[in-house]
Order: sequence, then C-alpha cells, then structure tokens
Amino acid sequence: MDLGTYVEYDGRPAIRFERTYPHPIDRVWAAVSTPVGLAGWFPSKVDIEPRAGGTIAFSADPNVDDATGVVLAFDPLKRLAFTWGNDELHFELEPVGRSTCRLVLINVLGDRSSAARNAAGWSVCLAELDKTMAESLTWQDYYDAYVASGLPSGAPIPGR
Repeated sequence: MDLGTYVEYDGRPAIRFERTYPHPIDRVWAAVSTPVGLAGWFPSKVDIEPRAGGTIAFSADPNVDDATGVVLAFDPLKRLAFTWGNDELHFELEPVGRSTCRLVLINVLGDRSSAARNAAGWSVCLAELDKTMAESLTWQDYYDAYVASGLPSGAPIPGR
C-alpha cells in the first residue's frame, strides 16, 4: 500500500503523494494535464483552459456537484496547479533519467479534517493512474528499464 503523507504546504495543511513511472515526462504530463489523460483516472470529467488564470471545469463526478476552478499554474512538462472547491491540487513532474518521470501530487486542503478522506480518495485514483500507466508500457519500455537497472543485455532481439 503506497500511502500519502500529511504535510504543510506554504503553511497550509496538505497531503502529498509521490509516484515514479518508467515513462518519459511527456507521457506522464499528458496523463495529468489533458482531458483525455485525466479521463482514465481522475474522479471527474475535466475540461481545462491550459494556461495560468484559465478555467477548469469538473463534471460527471458521482460524489460532488459540477464546479469550476481556476488554473493556478500551467508550466508544460513541469507543473500544473488548480483550485477545486476549497482545495488546491498541485502536480509536479521531474525527469529521473532518460525515460523515467517522478510525479508529486499535493492536495492543499481547505479543511484540515478532510485529510484522511481525501488521502483515501487520491490513493484510489492514483492506483487507477498506476494501472493506466502500466497498461501503456511497451516491450521496449520494459527492456530499456531492465538495461538501465544493470541487467546484462546485448542478446539478439528477434525481428530487429
């Protein structure tokens, strides 16, 4: 079980999650910043105006009413942040090597007492993102990761 941690973010209560994916940063960015990518794991349908100050709309979530928020940061391949109700969501991406990316999700809480509830929800959502990212792995992705980890390589590859 990969749990988030309770932290302070700019002096405000927050929960923080970190994941590392064996994908280039552009693939992870697409999963967290585009309506198509978010559709595979995010709890709401999202329409986003991809710029700081833009509008982000949330709909079709069975647990909350449709709503809109404000895009706080939109720095492609690095950072996306937006408001969602009284909360803020911050997605920070960092390349780790040539074909691996670290994702940090921080949910700044509007109400400290929502920490456990939101953490449980994001754990479920991130498990779905993990599945989505794993399903998009190719043979080459696995091979490159094994070579990068130091496994002996160089054997002929059929069809190449």
